[in-house]
This record gives sequence, structure tokens and C-alpha cells, in this order.
Amino acid sequence: MDPLPLEGITVVAVEQAVAAPFATRQLADLGARVIKVERTAGGDFARGYDTAAHGLASHFVWCNRGKESIALDLKDPRGLDAVRRLIADADVFVQNLAHGAASRLGLDAATLCAAHPRLVAVDISGYGASGPYAGKRAYDMLVQCEAGLVSVTGTPEQPVKAGIPAADIAAAMYAFSGVLAALVRRGTTGRGGPVEVSMLEALAEWLGHPLHHTIHGGTPPERTGLAHAVIAPYDAYPTADGGRVLLSVQNDREWRRLAEQVLGLPELGADPVFATNAARVANRARTDELVGTALKALDADEALARLEAAGIACARLRDLRELAGHPQLAARERWREVGSPVGPLRALLPPITLPGGDEARMGDVPALGQHTDALLRAVGMTDAEITALRRDGVAA
Repeated sequence: MDPLPLEGITVVAVEQAVAAPFATRQLADLGARVIKVERTAGGDFARGYDTAAHGLASHFVWCNRGKESIALDLKDPRGLDAVRRLIADADVFVQNLAHGAASRLGLDAATLCAAHPRLVAVDISGYGASGPYAGKRAYDMLVQCEAGLVSVTGTPEQPVKAGIPAADIAAAMYAFSGVLAALVRRGTTGRGGPVEVSMLEALAEWLGHPLHHTIHGGTPPERTGLAHAVIAPYDAYPTADGGRVLLSVQNDREWRRLAEQVLGLPELGADPVFATNAARVANRARTDELVGTALKALDADEALARLEAAGIACARLRDLRELAGHPQLAARERWREVGSPVGPLRALLPPITLPGGDEARMGDVPALGQHTDALLRAVGMTDAEITALRRDGVAA
């Protein structure tokens, strides 16, 4: 079996919330050793978001498995010195502190890479290090608004935010891929270097389709709920048993099959009111009424079976409990258990699969400061020094 690709890579992260922790969790899953530096008072504030995961915060459980936790006060020179000692032996450093905080501590990417040429150092921010928004507070929903995501998500009457922290996740995944790219470059040049990612720029990239539609086509796509702005029929329709089935007709051949094999109205395939996608979009209400009437007479299983038999792309509209029991995830054996301070918790294998290699390393969710003493000893501190740091509140 091939080893995980990041075996032997050490990551130090001064991180909080989602953007940086989710990025470094990807690194941990691929074999990196991730040392998470937390505040002595309460740690990463995501630890306190909720208690839904058997007493732990669901955000924290999701983003922080497989890490070692050290709790230090970085405002104290002794705590900052300990972090610098950890960084001196690291391959990667990641931080998403508030604007200016990393620079004041000398933990910004430019400063660290100047001192450690092989280090890959990542600055994750809300809006970037420069420009009029550099110092603006940047929480996920705020960035969703600034990036225009909210403007294209929702119903015609009501814009809504995404149900997941899309700006945080976008920044995390670009930070993750940026680290991998910088490590590849280091392998050929011997030098690491800074990596910069902003939540706004990451999410703006994800808005590529509606953005290009607007700046080149002249008008933004309309908000259409679960429907598609430029394809019909493409929506979720109620079924007789209270379910909802989403279907997508991508071309006129599929429409003819849908009309004949599901709607039982083969004449609609040639009817000029419905025969082309442009016509169906122009007559969306009538198109949806026809499809909705046919599916309302079927239960969800029967509707899906007929759509599949006709070669029409379709899906069941599931809630999160149904996702947790999804037959495809079960059949592919994607569920594992990870340890935590409250016992084993179910978690999904990460979506990067490397056949022929070791399975992703899904380590335990750490308690706050669980590894403080061991890590301080590893950077040369004596038990007496560690006792003093704990006594003075510099370590926890």
C-alpha cells in the first residue's frame, strides 16, 4: 500500500472558526501532522457554537479531527516563543487571525517565509491584505452578501443565504490546494513561500457562471428557487406520498421521451409550445403544470423509476437525516467513526480517494490543550518551565 501523500509533513495552524480549520483538516486527512494552536480561554471559538454533537460543537467536530491541540496565550512573549519554535520545525503554517493581528505577532506569511525559506505559510483573510475592505470584519454570511451569492440564491421574491458556510468552505479549499501547489513547487525549487487566500475572492470565483452571464450577457440570472433559470422543466415536483422529485430535461430529445413515457402525452414532443427548450422556458408555468400533474399521481419511488426508465436525470429531494442514511454512501462504505472527548462519532470519509494507498487518516477530535505538555517538551521546554506557563495562564 502506498503511504498517504502528506506523511512526514508538519503543519502548525493558528486558526479559528471554519476557513483555516477546514483547510488544515484536509491536510490531516491526507497524512499531515497538524498542530492546532488555540487560545487558553475557551480555545477556538467554534468550540462554543453549539453542543449538537453529543455535547461538542458540530462545526468543531467537522473541521478539527486528526489534530493535536496546544493552548497558548500569544500575547505573552513566552507563548509566542513556543509557537515560533513549533514553526521552525514545520513545513506549513496557516493562520486566519483578524486583519493585522498576525503581522503584529510576526506570524504573517511574508515575515515567516523570509525567516524560513522552506516554509509554506498561508494567510487566509476576509477581503485580502490591501484595498478599502482589508480591515472589514468578514463572517461567512457577510461575505456571501458581498460576493453576490445571496443575490442568485432563493426565490424570485426572497434572496437567501446558502445553508452551509460557502465563503468559508471556498477559502478553505483554495488554501488547501494552494498548500499542495506550494509543496510541489518546493519539491522542485527547495523554497516554500507565501500563499494568500481571501474569502471574497474565493467565493467570487465560485460565482463564475452568474458573473459571466451578467457582465457579458447584460442581465443577472433570475432567482428561481429549485428551478433552473434557463432550462425547463428543471425543478422539484411533489409526489402522491408527500415526497418531492427533482428532474432535469437537458435537451429536446429528452423532452420527447418525458412526454411519451412519463407524462403519457407524446403529442407534446412536437407541439411548438413545448418542443424546444426556449419554448418551454417561455411557457414555464404550463410546462411545470403538465409535469407536476403527472408526478403528483405517483409516489416518489414510482416517479423515480419511470424517470430512470425514460433516461431522464432525476433525484429525490432529501433532508439531512435522509443523507445520513443515503444508500449510495452506505453501499460505498463511506462512514467511519472518529474518537472524541465524548466518545466515538460518525464521520464521512473525505471525498478524495486514493485507490491502492492507505485510507484517509481520520484521527480523533482533540480536547482543548490535550497535547500542550507533549508539544512544549518537544520544543525543548522543561517540566518546570511548563508548570510556570500553566501557573501564569500562558499555557493550558
